[in-house]
Amino acid sequence: MKFPIGIQTFSEIIEEGYAYVDKTEYVYKLATTGKFYFLSRPRRFGKSLLVSTLKSYFEGRKELFKGLAIEKLETEWKEYPVLYFSFNTGDFHEPDGLSDLLNNLLRNYEKIYGKDDDEKSVSVRFSNLISRVYKQTGKKVVILVDEYDKPLLSTIDQPFHDNYRVILKAFYSNLKTQDDYIRFGFLTGVTKFSHVSIFSDLNNLANISMSPEYSSICGITENEITKYFHDTVEKLAEKRGFDYNETRALLKKNYDGYHFGKEFFGDGVYNPFSLFNALNNQDFDYYWFETGTPTFITKLIAERNIDPVSLDDGVQVARSTFDCGMENDSSIYPLLYQSGYLTIKGYDKEDGYYTLGYPNLEVRKGMTENLLPEYTMLRRDENDIFVIKFRKALKSNNLEEAMNLMRAFFSSVPYNAEKQNEDHYKTIFGLIFMLVTPYVVHLEKCSAAGRADAVIETKETVYVFEFKLDGTAQEAMKQINSKGYSIPYSANGKRLLKVGVNFDTELRTIGEWIV
Repeated sequence: MKFPIGIQTFSEIIEEGYAYVDKTEYVYKLATTGKFYFLSRPRRFGKSLLVSTLKSYFEGRKELFKGLAIEKLETEWKEYPVLYFSFNTGDFHEPDGLSDLLNNLLRNYEKIYGKDDDEKSVSVRFSNLISRVYKQTGKKVVILVDEYDKPLLSTIDQPFHDNYRVILKAFYSNLKTQDDYIRFGFLTGVTKFSHVSIFSDLNNLANISMSPEYSSICGITENEITKYFHDTVEKLAEKRGFDYNETRALLKKNYDGYHFGKEFFGDGVYNPFSLFNALNNQDFDYYWFETGTPTFITKLIAERNIDPVSLDDGVQVARSTFDCGMENDSSIYPLLYQSGYLTIKGYDKEDGYYTLGYPNLEVRKGMTENLLPEYTMLRRDENDIFVIKFRKALKSNNLEEAMNLMRAFFSSVPYNAEKQNEDHYKTIFGLIFMLVTPYVVHLEKCSAAGRADAVIETKETVYVFEFKLDGTAQEAMKQINSKGYSIPYSANGKRLLKVGVNFDTELRTIGEWIV
């Protein structure tokens, strides 16, 4: 099987025989039930392929859809002129980057349909282009915009960000002013910038990002894995020494878990980029996260003192959170949800709030690895070396070595990186323990009488940790015993170790511990 990794053009996938998960039923539904749509999905989640599929459909390329669901649904196959704008390829590191890209995109169409005699702004040129295409062809125009917000996300910490927003606001306003000449409009992006005119001006724009009926329009469902990739999963199982069900469970643990919906969550979906890479390479790895996470996201989490442990446990947010634009909301949670770092884990109908958490192990581990340097001010490779050694010590049941490694690690953290309070130290402890995969790790683990700071389960041993700041290890151990933190693990047949730890702020590292 040929996997279309890095290929986002529908015609190339079909003509070259790459694997294609049939989403054309959604294409037909969009084209026949509405006019203007917006879809938000994380990066590398299939948005560009969906836009390319819409492009081929509206161009009337019936031959590409042979054997697909839409072949039985569509009977007319009308051809429309399509204006396709992709912001994936722009260089937005300079103030003129956006204008340069828009000029190039418009120039390509002006070579076909003609251009204005005098130089005008890109928004006026776009407006004139739409009306000119309609008058020359006698057909209404289809406008497709892929990654509409990439220029804004790429410059969110740049001084020319506001200028980009002004340019795009004027550019997209043509979707409203030129409505009479437009047959269909579809825009994709990662997040929602309310001050861009598609949201503030275009009243009939249907935001289907959390619509239950479109929850699986991008991404791969469990049923689709069974239908399209059963044999490939069997090969992966054979190569890795697992049975089929174990392999499916590992794929699910690593790459599934995304929910795009409100009261009705619909199917959970897999990240298609990571799933395809795992099946193609016949190996489990963290593919999506390694393709690049914007540094401003991890910096925002650290700057706003958001507890990473809370992201692991799940955070509660109001329903209105999902309707907030980037500019209007001081909360970072809409951005984390829309960009794929958090997803919906539950919904309380009575109180009207959602629980957001990491969708899967890939995102959990990737986010933790990227957050740790923000709290320790150490290089990523320094953190990685420590975590590897710490994990090996636990694997060999050498707790003494593990604690000495942690003591040395904290001693290496620059003085100005520490906020000298219990929450900051607990955050670093929590990030370290979250990276001790593949072991089962519980942070702030509940028992009948309270919460243990950390519980780590290896194949042979259960470690129950309690930390004190400028107290004593004896006090930490007393709390483990008095609160019964270890009781839930006393009957599972594993070696049970209770670990009381004191952190000495004067030494800026672990002072003493008791096992």
